[in-house]
Amino acid sequence: MHLYNAWLPPPVAEETKKETESFSRVLNSVKASYKPDDPESVYATLKWISVIDLFIKAKSEVALEDVNQLVEIGIQVFNISQNKLYAQVRWGSVLVRLLNKFRKKLHSLKVHWRPLYDTLVQTHFSRNTGPEGWRLRQRHFETVTSLVRSCRRFFPAGSASEIWSEFSSLLENPWHNSSFEGAGFVRLFLPTNLDNRDFYTDDWVKKSVELWDSIPNCQFWNSQWAAVIARVIKNCSLVNWEYFLPTLFSRYLNMFEVPVANGSGSYPFSVDVPRNTRFLFSNKTTTPAKAIAKSIVYLLKPGSSAQEHFEKLVDLLEQYYHPSNGGRWTYSLERFLLYLVITFQKRLQHEQQTADNNGQAELFLGRLERTSFVTVLLKLVDRGQYSKNEHLSETVAAATSILSYVEPSLVLPFLASRFHLALETMTATHQLKMAVMSVAFAGRSLFLTSLSTSKVVDFGGGDDSFIDLLMISLSNALLGMDANDPPKTLATLQLIGSIFSNIATLDDENNDLAFMPMSRFSEWLDEFFCRLFALLQHLEPSTVLNEGLHSSATSGTFLVEDGPYYYCMLEILLGRLSKSLYNQALKKISKFVRTNILPGAIAEVGLLCCACVHSNPDEAVGSLVEPILSSVLSSLKGTPVTGFGGRGIPDAPISTKAKPTLSPALETAIDYQLKILSVAISYGGPALLRYKEQFKEAIVSAFESPSWKVNGAGDHLLRSVLGSVVLYYPIDQYKCMLCHPAAVALEEWISTKDYTSAEKMMAPKWHVPNDEEIQFANELLNLHFESALDDLLRICQNKIHSDPGDEKEHLKVTLLRIDSSLQGVLSCLPDFSPSSRNGIVEEPSHTSFLIAGATGSTVGSIELREKAAMIIHTACKYVLEEKSDDSILLILIIRITDALGNYGSLEYDEWSNHRQAWKLESAAIIEPPINFIVSSHSKGKKRPRWALIDKAYMHSTWRSSQSSYHLFRTSGNFSPSDHAVLLMEDLLSLSLHSYETVRALAGKSLLKMIKRWPSMISKCVLSLAENLQNPKTPENAVLGSCAVLSTQTVLKHLTSDPKALSSFLLGILSSSHHESLKALKAISELFVKYNIHFSGVSRAIFRASDNHTDGSDFADLVSKIISMSFDSTGLHWRYNLMANRVLLLLAMTSRNDPSFSAKILSETAGHFLKNLKSQLPQTRILAISALNTLLKESPYKLSAEHQSAFSGELHTNTKSSLEGALSKIFQENGFFNETLNSLSHVHIITDTDSTSRGNHGNSSFQSLADKSITRFYFDFSASWPRTPSWISLLGNDTFYSNFARIFKRLIQECGMPVLLALKSSLEEFANAKERSKQCVASEALAGAMHSDINGLFAAWDGWMMVQLQNIILSQSVESVPEWAACIRYAVTGKGKYGTRVPLLRQKILDCLMTSLPPAVTTTIVAKRYTFLSAALIEISPQKMLLPEMELHSKLLNELLVNMCHSSAQVREAIGVTMSILCSNIRLHHSSEGANADFDNLLKEENWVLFLTERASDVVTNIQKTSPLDNLEIPTRTVPQNGSLNGDAQDDVKWMETLFHFVISTLKSGRSSYLLDVIVGFLYPVISLQETSNKDLSTLAKAAFELLKWRIFWEPHLERVVSVILISANDPNWRTRSATLTYLRTFMYRHTFILSRAEKQQIWSTVENLLRDNQVEVREHAAAVLAGLMKGGDEDLAKDFRDRAFTEANTIQRQRKQRNSKSGQSIASIHGAVLALAASVLSVPYDMPGWLPEHVTLLARFGGESSPVKSTVTKAVAEFRRTHADTWNVQKDSFTEEQLEVLADTSSSSSYFA
Repeated sequence: MHLYNAWLPPPVAEETKKETESFSRVLNSVKASYKPDDPESVYATLKWISVIDLFIKAKSEVALEDVNQLVEIGIQVFNISQNKLYAQVRWGSVLVRLLNKFRKKLHSLKVHWRPLYDTLVQTHFSRNTGPEGWRLRQRHFETVTSLVRSCRRFFPAGSASEIWSEFSSLLENPWHNSSFEGAGFVRLFLPTNLDNRDFYTDDWVKKSVELWDSIPNCQFWNSQWAAVIARVIKNCSLVNWEYFLPTLFSRYLNMFEVPVANGSGSYPFSVDVPRNTRFLFSNKTTTPAKAIAKSIVYLLKPGSSAQEHFEKLVDLLEQYYHPSNGGRWTYSLERFLLYLVITFQKRLQHEQQTADNNGQAELFLGRLERTSFVTVLLKLVDRGQYSKNEHLSETVAAATSILSYVEPSLVLPFLASRFHLALETMTATHQLKMAVMSVAFAGRSLFLTSLSTSKVVDFGGGDDSFIDLLMISLSNALLGMDANDPPKTLATLQLIGSIFSNIATLDDENNDLAFMPMSRFSEWLDEFFCRLFALLQHLEPSTVLNEGLHSSATSGTFLVEDGPYYYCMLEILLGRLSKSLYNQALKKISKFVRTNILPGAIAEVGLLCCACVHSNPDEAVGSLVEPILSSVLSSLKGTPVTGFGGRGIPDAPISTKAKPTLSPALETAIDYQLKILSVAISYGGPALLRYKEQFKEAIVSAFESPSWKVNGAGDHLLRSVLGSVVLYYPIDQYKCMLCHPAAVALEEWISTKDYTSAEKMMAPKWHVPNDEEIQFANELLNLHFESALDDLLRICQNKIHSDPGDEKEHLKVTLLRIDSSLQGVLSCLPDFSPSSRNGIVEEPSHTSFLIAGATGSTVGSIELREKAAMIIHTACKYVLEEKSDDSILLILIIRITDALGNYGSLEYDEWSNHRQAWKLESAAIIEPPINFIVSSHSKGKKRPRWALIDKAYMHSTWRSSQSSYHLFRTSGNFSPSDHAVLLMEDLLSLSLHSYETVRALAGKSLLKMIKRWPSMISKCVLSLAENLQNPKTPENAVLGSCAVLSTQTVLKHLTSDPKALSSFLLGILSSSHHESLKALKAISELFVKYNIHFSGVSRAIFRASDNHTDGSDFADLVSKIISMSFDSTGLHWRYNLMANRVLLLLAMTSRNDPSFSAKILSETAGHFLKNLKSQLPQTRILAISALNTLLKESPYKLSAEHQSAFSGELHTNTKSSLEGALSKIFQENGFFNETLNSLSHVHIITDTDSTSRGNHGNSSFQSLADKSITRFYFDFSASWPRTPSWISLLGNDTFYSNFARIFKRLIQECGMPVLLALKSSLEEFANAKERSKQCVASEALAGAMHSDINGLFAAWDGWMMVQLQNIILSQSVESVPEWAACIRYAVTGKGKYGTRVPLLRQKILDCLMTSLPPAVTTTIVAKRYTFLSAALIEISPQKMLLPEMELHSKLLNELLVNMCHSSAQVREAIGVTMSILCSNIRLHHSSEGANADFDNLLKEENWVLFLTERASDVVTNIQKTSPLDNLEIPTRTVPQNGSLNGDAQDDVKWMETLFHFVISTLKSGRSSYLLDVIVGFLYPVISLQETSNKDLSTLAKAAFELLKWRIFWEPHLERVVSVILISANDPNWRTRSATLTYLRTFMYRHTFILSRAEKQQIWSTVENLLRDNQVEVREHAAAVLAGLMKGGDEDLAKDFRDRAFTEANTIQRQRKQRNSKSGQSIASIHGAVLALAASVLSVPYDMPGWLPEHVTLLARFGGESSPVKSTVTKAVAEFRRTHADTWNVQKDSFTEEQLEVLADTSSSSSYFA
């Protein structure tokens, strides 16, 4: 049994034992309602889902075989309800919960992956999207994917290889979007459970890592692969990971997008993943920190080099954790640290638990591995501790806490030193807050380390230091309580709470506490209360206390609002005090409460008293509650009374002129005291009975008072008294029950997972009311509930007041008394009994037990609740007639109705708002499951007993709210009681009230009610829809109706209730006559919501048509709607649009019903085709969506088999069902002309050409609400283009692929006649002047060329080819993007993964390849290349046919010749086209099965040789002619290109084209196949950064930025290193400098894969540059070296530092002896000084042992001449700046003399020196 259930109140705990049997009954009902042969019966099972959910949440004991059966049924139901999305969502989510909860216990379960995959594909990846709304689709996708994740561990053996073979084919072509889908599926499905582990071998990992590299710089791709690899690393120990470590770690390092060496912090471009793929496959666009952390933790093994790699990774990343280096990357770094710690803890826990069966014990982490891991993590913790980013600093504190249980000897001393440091630097308060928080989080490990007797770790005598630390922190805590610094105060309170949660008791017997003598503690306690009272007196209330109903007793200040620490801390402290200390505290508290009135701190003082009473009710009630009570009574004596409180009206006639009042001061005082009382006695229980007469008196007097404020306080008191006598609550929650076995002074904490019956003694003592208490509660109910109800009835029926003011007051007080009684007893007043349908009153007890739960003992009776319902119904009518403008009365009535009708909802609210629930996750009171301090490991986290009791209490509250909620689901014979129906009608009328607050409240209660009794919904819908239709309805009623109708509950009901559905739809569509804008807005929002959540309509609608002969209801509804949706009716366009939308939804739903779909479908399709030329732009757009969905059959399309052997015309044997209806329409005269014309208006082309993106013409003229109506969210077919777009020349924003698709579908549906009808208009539009007309023409042509119908070749030869040639040769420039997109669309591969070749592809390519006539303008040349590149992107390289290969080779030769073309535009187009060509050729060769004989031509790859050789010649030529270096001859000014001769100009142009090629290759993500080529161009890119030719340099810089991000793997890496070494010694100093810039990022990116020798070469090269003869290069080299020294190669760095120090020392000594400036060149001295400066600057925040000497030596060079001197001053100043924070600690590392030398340098030299 779960701990929380064992700890429930005894009466409830007994009941829970029946739940096992109850669950089996539910299981049987599910089986009974599901019939495998009837798919519709799925809907009958849905009502059980929430019941099953209930058992999971209640943590009930259920039989495992029941669960197993349920899961099997569930999966069967899930697979059978293929197109019932809503049913799948519900079943899926409950299955996920079951599988996750019982995953380790269901051994025999096996789940097949294929049906799950089919569901996914059919619903989300196919063109045939159903009518369901996108919100439902989104939920469906989330459910299915999480179901797959939960089922992965149950996939049978062999699944992994099936899944891999299924999806690996998608990954072949990395430049097609299907590869992204493939990666997503692999990540989602690939199982690594026991049955499938042998699938993962070294070869598989090698293959995966290669695939991972095929798309560089794409976070989506990275996160999919990182996740897969992480799973494999965790579960498959057979793979030899050592071999892959360098590759993996360099991947991990480069996935963190951090700014390296002043570079940018994010990819300069990233491969564009289509929106829907991103949307569907969960990928955080940020770094996949979790997967990286998981891989790293599981790679660690004894004897593996993973630890070294990890250290290096942390060395490189730690600088980004420092507070001064925050940025976008901080979030992913914070997650990384968090997941490292969590995963490490999980791994250790797993290893501790499986330590017995030594299967893999040699792979477990030993002491050594743990220590080294923690040491590395402490580096990050140290950097991030005081981060300005709150998440990071809190993560660090939590990490410290967990690690302190693993390696206390490392973590605790670090923590202590940090705390002392923070105390010394008091100025930075956020530091102090963080330090206090860290001590609070690690409090338990500090105690355990110091006090445990069975210590594992010996600290060598430093034990007391930790106890001292706690002492210091406790005494400092008193200073930390400060009303002006909330964060610090809360941290302090948390610390005190944490310390006392650990200590067993504060007893007198053993005299001294663990950490301070008793006498000291008693002083501390006094001082603590003094400080606390001072804090309370200075609090400022956060808001002006709002007068009115909802000023709850506790609207407190930050102590209460910002966290539960205040109350917990008081409870724990007062609960642990021994008797004498408790009395000492109580005295002080009661004196304080008696002598102060603090209206600003009601909640705080109240909670202080409450904690006292909870800890020891008998003492506290006497000395705290009694004095306040008597002072209230004496204040109220003698004040005027109204007589509304229940004693009857006083006889003396009150003069109506003067209203009796209280003075403000008295009013405030009474209010304050009553409210404090009401909070204080919450847990009083039987102790209150001694004063029951006084309480009754006080409550009645408060209600009699003329002040509404005091009445309100009386309401709080009545609630509180009732609650504390009838409810169940734990009593001894904060006492210590069990001491820690290893340290007697500490309390043992408990884990819920290790719960055994031995811990029964730990269970809380509950307050179970005794007879006296129940009798007292019933007396109170008589006084303030029954008699108040009678009063209410008298007021409403007999009109006893002549003065309306008095009447209102009397009503207010009476209603308040009723409300207050109901809120006090919660669900202890029994619920209505439901009326049964068939008249036989069943004995409800035997059928209906579901789940146990009760709030307290029963008081009152069912009759009492029924009487109240009747009277409130009367009162509601009366108030609505007489006082309908009085919101307070109405709100009171709604609250009472809610409490009467929604049994249990008050508990539910309390449970969901519970303030103490979320604090239990604070790290201060969690002991992780692994504890190496006392070596006790548990199965789960441990918490203090009080925290678990708190959770059990909340669990009990939740159970009581649910216990009767689903009670009557079990048998269908019950309907709601008549009283409930009356209340529902009241709420319905109130939800249309003219005040918004009243409407909202009533609507909320109404919803709760109809949710519990679904039979009421239909009635509501009918009456509310009536309000929409009726022209006389006022605005407020429309708003109210919309609010209720737009809720999930109602929308769900519409799917199964035909009558409600038709009245709802007609109600909305015929509501256009409302004047008010607000009402119209509400209606259109309601409609949008209906669309978003649309989940189909019930089959019953179609069946209903059988019994009438005069035609079906459904057909009637459709025809009504069709008549509304024509333009001619003169409706407002939005209503026209809505009607069309509804029509479409209905048509799509009826598609599955064979009986009449054909007729309706053809009608609607024709209707939408006509709408294409509608006058209303929105309606046109919707028509496009509609046709895309409705045109399905394609009888004229040539099927794949026929394509090869098309012999003349084929005989079409089928006719499309829509053809007849459609062909009539499009053969009308001028139809296409009008259509194209009206479609062209949708294309809005702005002057700036930044047309809005989006797949429809949802351009700027659509408001948001209209957009959501006209768009189908998941238009997957519209996710064209299917290949990534990255070419700027193809700005295809204005080409809408949906339009193209309609034309294509229409042609496939009706064959050649469409083409003929279209021809003339198409020709006219293609030559039109307006760009928007050309857009439409391009879309129509694209659709026609891609349609693949019979007779297409004839049409191509007849007119299409001519048309295309005209387009190529036309002069217009601005419409190039659309025509390029048109060609791209026409050659796109067919089928989902674009593998089948469309008929016309070869023809179109040949047409583009035809050479142009000689005298054409350059724009046309550029246009042709653009078209070609657009077409070539779409060809899939692996499957290229021979003619395509020939075309590639021919085109490549043409391009190589034209590289020096005179026009810049053409050069860019050539560069882009070349990058596509070359990468296609390369990929084609890398795949198998290439065509041998022709390939040899291309295999020789003459182009590579040609390009590389030519490049090196050109670079030398350009550098010779570039005048930038001839600066010595200032006279010779060279005009920009003027005096360069022709050859030189050609060279520059050729180079520009080459740079375009490089940039395009890197941007497109195709670089992985051209790495060797790019390496060849590295030198030109580096050396041409600065030339006289601006354009060339700009391109070089762009290429350079992109190259910085590219990782080069072996075998290319060696070549890159050699290029770098050569260019570092280039004669031109600018090239040397640029090489240094490249080196910084290059070394960072490749640090794991460079060999030792290569690194040394690079180091020595850079060192030599320190003595370069150019000053800039020297300084740059020093900066690079400082960066390299941070980079984790410690041995190289140390070697360099030592050399630098000795050399500088020698020079310094020589200078002293000679005392002359001769001897050395400036460069060599400057070099030595720079080397020193580099080593000083390489440690910006720390103070390693060698640093003081180095800095001092550097400072001694302060007297040298210029470049040296400025270097020294800069370096020393920088050193000062970065060490300023911690200088007063770090300066101890220096000697006096060293400090003096430093001071000399850094002070500015004196003027008189």
